[in-house]
Amino acid sequence: MARPRFLPDNMTLCLIAVVIAASLFPVSGQAAVAFDGLTNAAIALLFFMHGAKLSREAIISGMTHWRLHLLVFACTFILFPLLGLALKPVLVPLVGDELYLGILFLCALPATVQSAIAFTSLARGNVAAAVCSAATSSLLGIFVTPLLVLLMIGAQAGESNTLDAIGKIVVQLLLPFIAGQIARRWIGDWVTRNKGWLKSVDQGSILLVVFGAFSHAVVEGIWQQVPLFQLAGLVIACCLLLALVLFIVSFLARRAGFNTEDRITILFAGSKKSLATGVPMAQVLFAGGAIGALILPLMLFHQIQLMVCAVLAERYARRPEVEAEPAAQG
Repeated sequence: MARPRFLPDNMTLCLIAVVIAASLFPVSGQAAVAFDGLTNAAIALLFFMHGAKLSREAIISGMTHWRLHLLVFACTFILFPLLGLALKPVLVPLVGDELYLGILFLCALPATVQSAIAFTSLARGNVAAAVCSAATSSLLGIFVTPLLVLLMIGAQAGESNTLDAIGKIVVQLLLPFIAGQIARRWIGDWVTRNKGWLKSVDQGSILLVVFGAFSHAVVEGIWQQVPLFQLAGLVIACCLLLALVLFIVSFLARRAGFNTEDRITILFAGSKKSLATGVPMAQVLFAGGAIGALILPLMLFHQIQLMVCAVLAERYARRPEVEAEPAAQG
């Protein structure tokens, strides 16, 4: 039987199921301590596998397109935060103070890797540049995201020392990633052959972190603190933020003189935020029940960006074949 078109993807359905399970059966006490240890191990495994999967050759091949990469990084780490701050008078009445902090956290995150590349490929964009931009954005985020979080959210981030925050990110995320890159020499072929079930390992790690985060949040009373009208407002806020970013990114790429393939890459790499990186980072940067409310905007934005970008990618894919335009490189 064909899958109904109205159903979300499997990962989104699993996220919904995990949030429901955490709401009904939250872990607490000593069980929560043990679960936190399991979650930390899952995060390390997640970034180890990212390191083992990432091809250095693919990254090097796209590095020469520096103007494209600079624009993508500016959209990811400058445009998003500025929009998040500028929209505060509109967003706070819609979602409340706590969810607004989650939107700021979302704005500070790096871009996605897999989906940005997949959509660029589907839309017949510059895939090599997408690989380079998305992967480098993910690595830069390890250092840039804590700085942005502490600048925008301040003491409410649960960290008073920027170096401490970066240090935790480096130990829990970057070191496993580097270990994966080193191990790629021996396990790279095996990882390539087993991409299918290794994707399940990635998704399982994210689901574990989400379950733990929402367990903490439920124990702290998140569903009493976040009324239904604020959840509806959050959907509107995520749609508004994504629409503005897509419009501005597209406008900037066109004004900068990039060809169609490069504009596609900039659009998909510069307008997306990473759930796979954001959830583990929230686990490191924030404490206690605050995590649930802080990752809720990211979870919603992630699903909305996937649906919208899927439509855009299919529209670009239907454009007629033409001779390649000259790339606007530096």
